Amino acid sequence: MPDVVVYMKPTCPYSRQAMDLLKEKGCPFQKVNVATDDARHEEMKERSGRHTVPQIFIAGRHVGGCDDLYALEERGELDALLSSAQAPTAP
Repeated sequence: MPDVVVYMKPTCPYSRQAMDLLKEKGCPFQKVNVATDDARHEEMKERSGRHTVPQIFIAGRHVGGCDDLYALEERGELDALLSSAQAPTAP
């Protein structure tokens, strides 16, 4: 599973904004569409404690939704978090 996971709905503008920022950063991520998959929606709620989308996880850490992702960017913390998530692991 990729180090960055975005639980999203295709029609959600906040999901799109969050994924656009990750794309701008050149960060690969896994999209998990919860719009039509109740099991994945339940998984998202269990992992995040929230029921709204998007919910974003970086290196297994729940960072929150779109506003939270942009707040990390504004504080200058997102790049470091993304680079640590994509760092190769030792064999």
